[in-house]
Amino acid sequence: MKRLFAILAFAALIMTSCNKKNPFLTEWDTPYGIPPFEQIKEAHYIPAIEEGIKQHDAEIQAIIDNPEAPTFDNVIGAYDNSGKLIMKVVGVLFNLAETDITPTLEKIVDEAMVKLTEHENEITFNKDLFAKVEAINNAKDGLGLTREQEMVLDKVYRSFADNGIALDEAGQARMKEINTELSTLGNKFGNMLLKENNAFKEKFGVAISEYTEAMTTEEDRAKREEMFRAYSNRGNNGNENDTKETLLRILTLKEEKAKLLGYDNPAAWILSDKMAKTPAAVDAFLENIFKYAVAQAKKEVIDMQLVMDEDIKAGKLEAGSKIEPWDWFYYAEKVRKAKYDLDEEQVKPYFKMENVREGVFSTASRLYGLNFEKIENAPKYHPDVEAFKVTDTEGALIGVLTTDYYPRDSKRGGAWMNNVRDQYVTPEGEMVRPIIVNVGNFNKPTADKPSLLSLDNVETMFHEFGHALHGLLSQCHYSTVSGTAVARDFVELPSQINENWAFNKEVLAGYAKHYETGEVIPDELVDKINAAGNFNQGFMTTELCAASILDMKWHELSSVEGIDVEEFEKKVCKEMGLIDEIIPRYRTTYFNHIFNSGYSAGYYSYLWAEVLDKDAFELFMEKGVFDPETAKSFKENILEKGGSDEPMTLYKNFRGAEPDPDALLRARGLK
Repeated sequence: MKRLFAILAFAALIMTSCNKKNPFLTEWDTPYGIPPFEQIKEAHYIPAIEEGIKQHDAEIQAIIDNPEAPTFDNVIGAYDNSGKLIMKVVGVLFNLAETDITPTLEKIVDEAMVKLTEHENEITFNKDLFAKVEAINNAKDGLGLTREQEMVLDKVYRSFADNGIALDEAGQARMKEINTELSTLGNKFGNMLLKENNAFKEKFGVAISEYTEAMTTEEDRAKREEMFRAYSNRGNNGNENDTKETLLRILTLKEEKAKLLGYDNPAAWILSDKMAKTPAAVDAFLENIFKYAVAQAKKEVIDMQLVMDEDIKAGKLEAGSKIEPWDWFYYAEKVRKAKYDLDEEQVKPYFKMENVREGVFSTASRLYGLNFEKIENAPKYHPDVEAFKVTDTEGALIGVLTTDYYPRDSKRGGAWMNNVRDQYVTPEGEMVRPIIVNVGNFNKPTADKPSLLSLDNVETMFHEFGHALHGLLSQCHYSTVSGTAVARDFVELPSQINENWAFNKEVLAGYAKHYETGEVIPDELVDKINAAGNFNQGFMTTELCAASILDMKWHELSSVEGIDVEEFEKKVCKEMGLIDEIIPRYRTTYFNHIFNSGYSAGYYSYLWAEVLDKDAFELFMEKGVFDPETAKSFKENILEKGGSDEPMTLYKNFRGAEPDPDALLRARGLK
């Protein structure tokens, strides 16, 4: 017996030692709880996830075994507060999977996804746990719940009811298999696309994030065509990174899952808890926008063809040359210069990255009373990362914002916002403030020139910071609904409305300064930027709408068996009336949003939210873009509320009415 105690004591000592060595299993004494990235090693992730799963299992079992009568606090509140160690680990791991992946980390993510999905399956199909959740749901009308608690309860209940808790044993077993396979396939798709992006960069010396700029300035038409074909065929090259088989498998599994849950297709299932509610509503919404967008795009083709005809007359091109997809950016820029005397290269010197970021910060300061202070010597996962302490007017901590703006081979393309830590209130009443990451792929500084942003880059930075504000300003009690944990077609409202301040003359005067002379951007140039604001909107709206329609058509299928990816895409584009000069913003084989980023049957959300955004900003324009009362209302009714009420209720509380559907068309100059 003494020997057994000695063995157990030794085992406990070893476990304690391991815990001390694994940063995830300790309290972080870093500034504001920023993860100690320098201490975290690849070997730490899986053991920490396994310990997190073990702890979470115990927390779930404690809810089930509680002998007291079920209450909101001891069931739903306890469920919301469970699994925090898992969230601590994945907040770091999944961020690095997108920003600084390595071959070893890629394998770790795959292993973690399998473990986490299996764990989630065990919870989702735990009938004893669901019985307690259902008891609360059945009695909710008499519990005196707050509106936020009602939303949390509904979300938790649906996480069981809408994921197969009512299925028989065989159905549940199959659902578990589907969930596990889907969790690995999305990551596989993303990794293959990253390799395709890197191959493109290696061949042309152009990062995917720089493609538009390169196509705008490249005078060699044959080179433009070569780049276009390589860009638009990513994931479709018949090599080891060809994504067609993977994406078809993803769609097949989603179709099977939808049918198990009683839906005709994935779109019907996915949209059931969104603002749009049904595929038919989304289809009608997109069809209306596309009609106006493509009509404008056809006019833009005519304008560009006139410029191309001049090049033909000058002997630069063969007779009979017509605008092709690889010509659009190049000739659109020529038309813009001619119409508005606006040259992108003339503008970029005024948009040094650090200055633009300061403009983003100062705008938030004026609107919402926020202050930003750089955290010197903050832990970081890459030297390009910078961290900022965010406080309110009284100096109280709002959260931590980190920015990671430059491309690298280990980072996926695009721009996004991530939560490293959610905002919530602990059962003891302690407010936990969020840690937010804004990621971009802007031009990196060179030896003789800082990072200079294009107009599109500037807009992107403001956009992603809008998401950051949604996370930072959250004042919810429960992490289930805090920050950006809202319906997919509502989540883009804070980001897209924030774009409206990017080129405001008053805002520009504060941050747009020439990187060499310090000269503030001239009013004449500002007027040109704003005059050209709706330029090329036919193209931009059409390519976005086309990608949204393509997404919907894939997810409205009841079966993809026997479907050829390229032929299906061609058919969809022809049926929607897409002109030959434009391709969807994302073609199927590199549509990361819908196969790896949670936007399945949801890419329409950008346009849907833009209706809200443009309608909301019309109120700012009526009252003044920095009107304190309007800004306060938007902050309190939208940014602080997360998903604590229905999206339309939150919007109407701010605006006083439902949005005008034509607000988007007016703002884009399409109607």
